Amino acid sequence: MTAFLQIQRLRKTYDDVVAIDHVSLDVRKGEFMTFLGPSGSGKSTTLYIVAGFQEPTEGRVLLDGKPLLSVAPNKRNIGMVFQRYTLFPHLTVGENVAFPLRVRGRPDAEIKAKVEKMLKLVHLSECRDRMPAQLSGGQQQRVAIARALAYDPPVLLMDEPLSALDKKLREEIQLELRRIHQETGVTILYVTHDQEEALRLSDRIAVFNKGCIEQVGTGEELYANPASRFVASFIGNSNFLPVKVMKNSGGRMNGVFPNGHEIASDALNPALAAGDEGALMIRPEQMRLSSLQSASGASGTSGTAGLPVTVRDITYLGDAMHYAVATPWQQEISIRMPAAHRHDSGIAIGAQALVDWDARDGRLFALA
Repeated sequence: MTAFLQIQRLRKTYDDVVAIDHVSLDVRKGEFMTFLGPSGSGKSTTLYIVAGFQEPTEGRVLLDGKPLLSVAPNKRNIGMVFQRYTLFPHLTVGENVAFPLRVRGRPDAEIKAKVEKMLKLVHLSECRDRMPAQLSGGQQQRVAIARALAYDPPVLLMDEPLSALDKKLREEIQLELRRIHQETGVTILYVTHDQEEALRLSDRIAVFNKGCIEQVGTGEELYANPASRFVASFIGNSNFLPVKVMKNSGGRMNGVFPNGHEIASDALNPALAAGDEGALMIRPEQMRLSSLQSASGASGTSGTAGLPVTVRDITYLGDAMHYAVATPWQQEISIRMPAAHRHDSGIAIGAQALVDWDARDGRLFALA
């Protein structure tokens, strides 16, 4: 499928500082694409260039095959929603939504019908005549979304729009955003540093780091097959265990941990050879913790044959148990298991236990 929005080798520098470095990305029509990354990674800079708020040092942007950067920002017809709602405080909710239509000279009958449609879309029809100050933060943000969509923009840009809301309200608006996206089919570029929000909302995610895109994929692809140690650490929780590679061929890696404990894994990294130092990434929920009494040694697919650990902390999380354990080389790692596991009487703070995992679950990375 031909890309609807094409970002091609964008570069932005401020004197000697490189904000983004040859960022390229194809976005499909109707796609919810999220830019995810830490502060200063380049995600907002890329968004502002698409919006026309900043000029790139190099590169170009195409919208539906036509160059976009030569078009004045107010002529790009692109919707924008910010962290701050930027509603006009002296206008009613209905007048706020109508504003972009009025400046475009739309007929009054069309404006009235469109305002009704947009307020119904965001479930705020009853608030039409209220002032912004009479609304909650979540309601104000929904009005901002309705206003941005009122003139049927081909692309809607959203820069950390929910970060000022509390967790419960943020999750409610996330559900609203998913519904609105499904109902309108608008193409959305969404900036956030919240990985859970990105996973909840997106069709695909572009992971930014140090001005570059490290990987683009669905949430499931990024979580299951991270292309770099950074992506593995930023998407979900991870344990990185230091390992010396002894053999890395035939679809299997054999190595040893710092205490000499042998490890076998299906994780392969062609950049690492025998003798190299690497990091084996295991997700907390992929690990199994057993008391010494109940442990039965290596299983058929085990990658560890029972790594001995010391239990440092246990936290009950409702549906799960979180265990903080220390390896023989005193690295603390996290393990997450179903809450039913709390009945294993041999696992207590200060106790010795064994950790195991499936050899197919590890991912091998070079040391950072």
